[in-house]
Amino acid sequence: MSKAISLKLQETIFRDTEDIIKRINEPRNTYINKAVAYYNRCMHRNLLKVQLVKESAAIYKESLKINREFTKIDDEIPGL
Repeated sequence: MSKAISLKLQETIFRDTEDIIKRINEPRNTYINKAVAYYNRCMHRNLLKVQLVKESAAIYKESLKINREFTKIDDEIPGL
């Protein structure tokens, strides 16, 4: 199912788009759908990256604490 939207493009973006779709012989709607789908994939990746950075920062201190505890245990075991 498709949804109709009203879209206002900057003049330069519109002209570039028109030039490209003529050269590749593709309907404007198809071209814009592909462009938005590509941008959505990029944004999903960026959002995932931000989430991973936040989660990594959240567990960083706890990981250091656990690492120090293991180091203490290693130091207490003779021969290690």
